[in-house]
Amino acid sequence: MVPREIWKKAGENGLLCCWVPENYGGSGAGLLFDLIVCEELGRIGATGPGWPLHSAIVAPYIAHHGTESLKQQVLPGMVSGEKIGAIVMTEPNTGSDLASIRTRAQRRGDGWVINGQKTFITNGQSADVMVVACSTDPEQGARGVSLFVVTSDMAGFSRGRNLEKIGQHANDTAELYFDDVVVPDDNLLGEVNKGFKYLMQELAQERLLVSVQCQARAESVLELTIKYTRDRKAFKQRVADFQNTRFVLADLYARLQAGRAYCDRLIELHLQGKLDAVSASAGKLWHSELLGYVADQCLQFHGGYGYMKEYPVARAFVDARIERIYAGTSEIMKEIIARKLCDEELA
Repeated sequence: MVPREIWKKAGENGLLCCWVPENYGGSGAGLLFDLIVCEELGRIGATGPGWPLHSAIVAPYIAHHGTESLKQQVLPGMVSGEKIGAIVMTEPNTGSDLASIRTRAQRRGDGWVINGQKTFITNGQSADVMVVACSTDPEQGARGVSLFVVTSDMAGFSRGRNLEKIGQHANDTAELYFDDVVVPDDNLLGEVNKGFKYLMQELAQERLLVSVQCQARAESVLELTIKYTRDRKAFKQRVADFQNTRFVLADLYARLQAGRAYCDRLIELHLQGKLDAVSASAGKLWHSELLGYVADQCLQFHGGYGYMKEYPVARAFVDARIERIYAGTSEIMKEIIARKLCDEELA
């Protein structure tokens, strides 16, 4: 886990929720600065601090769909690092299938009662503020999903174990439980049964974050591998002097040049308000797959040392694997793109 003191220091240095307006405690510097924070974390391989998710995924749901009183209550603490955010969607039996959500929110008086279980929640052990996807009308499936803000001090909320992942070990990931958690009506985000719509609106930004961090981490792992092959000798010559090494490194460099241009273009489109779901999905697909390929190729040049935990390339390799799964699997990304290419043209 990342200590809370680190979150507070990030807040003191203006690294959290850079885009949040001044009237909610932010600097109003704009989303570009949050993307820069995301990129620089990726560049040093720091997959532990869940700041990008906190700043550019959780906080926007509250800012865009929360009541004024809720925003005043929550956002200043998220800017300062006093309150840590999490997005709570995935359940043990649902994965990406929001239509099958079992966590229920039912009306009671002037509020709601939430019951259910969630899993694979990033920042889950640390979170103070959680945007929770609940079923409010099971018969409508995905169209019957609503979003609520649950805080960790609410009675009936509890955390399970800190899940043991194969990578990203500094990033706490938890099971969460909701047992008759009473939530005031003020904590409903937007309108009832509009949660799926809100999720779809915000997913482009979430997938852009994946593109940004994957590109930066891939560039970083190539850089450290080039240095390693220059320093490491085998058969009385540098590893960098073998033709295979030179050709593979050249190929990786070319792929990353294309990836960088693509990533920057996606950022440009988003800042102009023109990044659509298909383009964001294509970027997430490309950059997550790119990182996995680069990390695998670079680990090979390190030989046995590349399989040792203390080497950055080994950590980069295991950390990379999740990028093709969360924020929508590569298969889901392909399906989103394919619908645009195939189905809409036929309609």
